[in-house]
Amino acid sequence: MKIDIDHLFSGQERLIHCLHIIGQEGEKADYETYIVGGIVRDAFMGKTITDLDVVVIGDAVAFAERIAKRLKAGPVVKFEQFGTAMIPHEPFRIEIVTARKEVYQKESRKPDVTFTDLTEDLRRRDFTINAMAIDIRPKQYGDFYDPFNGIRDLKVEVLRTPLEPEETFYDDPLRMMRAIRFASQFSYRIADPAFAAIKKMAERIKIISLERIRDELIKILMSPKPSIGLLLMENTGLMPLILPEISVMKGIEEKNGYGHKDVFYHTIQVVDNAAALTDSLIIRLAALFHDVGKPPTKRFYPNLGWTFHGHEDVGTRMFESIGRHLKLPGRQVKEIKKLIRLHLRPIAIAGEEVTDSAVRRLRVEAGDSIYDLLTLCRADITSKNPEKIKQYQNNFNDVENRIITVEEKDKLRAFQSPVRGDEIMQFYNIKPGPLVGKIKGLIETAILDGIIPNDYEAAKNWLTENEKDLLKKASAS
Repeated sequence: MKIDIDHLFSGQERLIHCLHIIGQEGEKADYETYIVGGIVRDAFMGKTITDLDVVVIGDAVAFAERIAKRLKAGPVVKFEQFGTAMIPHEPFRIEIVTARKEVYQKESRKPDVTFTDLTEDLRRRDFTINAMAIDIRPKQYGDFYDPFNGIRDLKVEVLRTPLEPEETFYDDPLRMMRAIRFASQFSYRIADPAFAAIKKMAERIKIISLERIRDELIKILMSPKPSIGLLLMENTGLMPLILPEISVMKGIEEKNGYGHKDVFYHTIQVVDNAAALTDSLIIRLAALFHDVGKPPTKRFYPNLGWTFHGHEDVGTRMFESIGRHLKLPGRQVKEIKKLIRLHLRPIAIAGEEVTDSAVRRLRVEAGDSIYDLLTLCRADITSKNPEKIKQYQNNFNDVENRIITVEEKDKLRAFQSPVRGDEIMQFYNIKPGPLVGKIKGLIETAILDGIIPNDYEAAKNWLTENEKDLLKKASAS
C-alpha cells in the first residue's frame, strides 16, 4: 500500500523537508529508513507532529550524525548500547533507532536489547496503533507497512497488542501503564484480552523505575479526562501498587445509619473538574491528593456521623513523602503541599461577616498560589445538585472579588513591614538579631489585622506610639 506522505503531513512543510533529507541519507547509506510509531499514528489522527521517530536497518548512531550534519542540528545525544540517538532540531525532537526488540527479564529493571528487522521491530512494539511504518527513501517514498492492522484499530478506537498481551507486557511492564495512558488521552477502549492481562500481571510493574511510572502518571493527569486512566489504574490493580494512598480512599462505611461520601470517586471527579478548568499540572496533582489525609483521619461519632478533622494538615504531611516517592521536583512538592493545606480555607471566608483581615491572612499565606488555590476549590465542588454548585461558585466569585479588592487596597503582592530592619535597630538602639524580626512581625500582624494601613508613615507612627509595649511583646515571644 502507498501513502501520500506530503498530503498526510499537509501544512507541516518543515517536517516534510526533514523527512526528505532523512530519506535521501538513508538511500545514500543503503539503509532501510522508516518513520514509525507515534508520528504515523498521530498523522492519521490529524495531530500536529512534534516527535519524529525513525527506524533504520543499520547503525542508527552513525546515521544520526549524518542527519545532524545535513540539518545543521545537534549536538547528537547518543545511546550506543541501545542503538539509539536523538537530534534536537526545533520544533522537532528527532529520534533515530536501529530496528530492535527489548525484553525485560523476570526481575531486571534494564532491558536486553537485540537488533533485528522491521517486521520484528513492529511485532515487539506496545500496541498495533504504534506498530505502523512508512518508508521515506526516495524510491520507496510512501510504502506503508501495517502488519497488525493498526489502521483498523485506530478507526474502531481500541488498544490491542501486536503479540499476545501477556508477552507484550512481559517484555516491558510499563506498557500496562501506557495502555491506560493512551486510553485516557484518546478515550480509547483497552481490548478485553489486554485488560485481562494487565489485571493478571499488575505486580510486574514493580520492576519498572519510579521515574518512568511517574512520567506515565503525569501524562494520564494531563489528559482531557484523567478519571478514565485513574479508574483503569484502580480496576486493573495498578493503583494499589503505585498509589496505595489513593486506592485506600475507595468505599463507603456506614454506621448507625450514617454514611459518608466515597472519597475515591469524589477525588477523580475533582481531578476531572480541575482538568476542565486548567492545564496546570500542579493543580491537577493537588486535586488528586487534596483529600489524601481523609482515610487516616476518619472518625465516627454517635449522633454526629463521620468526620475527617485535620485531614488537610495530615494530607500535607503525607504528600511530603509521596512527592519524594514519585521523585517530583522540590518546587512542585512545596506548591502542592501549600494547596492541600489551604484547600478548605477559601470557602470559610465566603461569608460577608468575615473581616478583611481574614482575607488578608489567606492572601499572604497563599502568596503567589492564591489563584491556583481558588481554582482547586472550584474543582472541589462535586455536588449533584445544580443549585448547590451554583451557590458554591458564586461564593468563590465573592471570595475572589474580595481578595482583589483587599489586594488593591493594601498592595499585598509584595507584602512586608513598611518599616525596615535598619530603622527598627536605630529606633530601639538594638543590634541585628531575632528581636528585629519579631518587631517587624508585630507590624505586619497589625497590618493584616487592619489596625493600621500598609503604609510607611502609618506604620512608623504606630511604632512610635507603642514603643515600649512592642519591645516588651517582642522580647517575651
